[in-house]
Amino acid sequence: MRVNKISAIVIAKNEEEKIEACLDSLRWADELILVDTGSNDRTIDIAKKKGCNIYHYQKGSYSAWRNYGRDKSKYDYLLYLDSDERVDSYLREEIEKKLENWPANVACYGIPRKNIVFGKTLMHGGWYPDYVVRLFKKDKLVKWAGDLHEQPDYKGNLEYLNSPIIHYKENSLSEMVQKTNKWSEIEADLMFKADHPPMNLLRFCSACFREFYFRFIKNLAFLDGGEGIIFGIYQIYSRFISYAKLWELQIKSDKKN
Repeated sequence: MRVNKISAIVIAKNEEEKIEACLDSLRWADELILVDTGSNDRTIDIAKKKGCNIYHYQKGSYSAWRNYGRDKSKYDYLLYLDSDERVDSYLREEIEKKLENWPANVACYGIPRKNIVFGKTLMHGGWYPDYVVRLFKKDKLVKWAGDLHEQPDYKGNLEYLNSPIIHYKENSLSEMVQKTNKWSEIEADLMFKADHPPMNLLRFCSACFREFYFRFIKNLAFLDGGEGIIFGIYQIYSRFISYAKLWELQIKSDKKN
């Protein structure tokens, strides 16, 4: 039996279609924690049946929710997973080997993600290896910080695993549009509060070109076929929407002044 025990932390809100498969992939963990941020569907019921310790916490952002999950955990090692992510047998085996022999100078591990979009695994366009830092020695995790793209602050070294998290990123264009509308507002607000220079035609063109260059020239999104091309173009559109909402905030602010 493994001596070092691990708490798996999942943050969710209205994820009844995804949460069961996510929790099933974590059955091997010593503790399952669900931080619920305001579900009104079957998410809680499913989590109860899976033996989760359920905590309700709606305030703040992902950073606050991840920190809250850490504070509620019982064990010395932590694994964070999102509701649309899965741990397969290969990643589980690699994690358990690390738990048996965790180097003293290591605070955490970055884990690659295999992003599945429209049912296809994307290996280009900047979508692989797409490392995320999710496995921690609890006492070396200081805190999570950041409102949009949260990042961990930790004491010690970062190393990397080989086996990926399976990430079912997008199922449909409708789901993509809903997420873009939500997250672009947060991103625009952060840029506005950071006193981003006024948006104009040149800045719009520059932002869209940078995204095009990253997806299609540097990372060859078209090599993933139609799915890669559509998703790459969508990333340019998503970037445009964020800056358009920033422009809208700036216009409203100018009118008030």
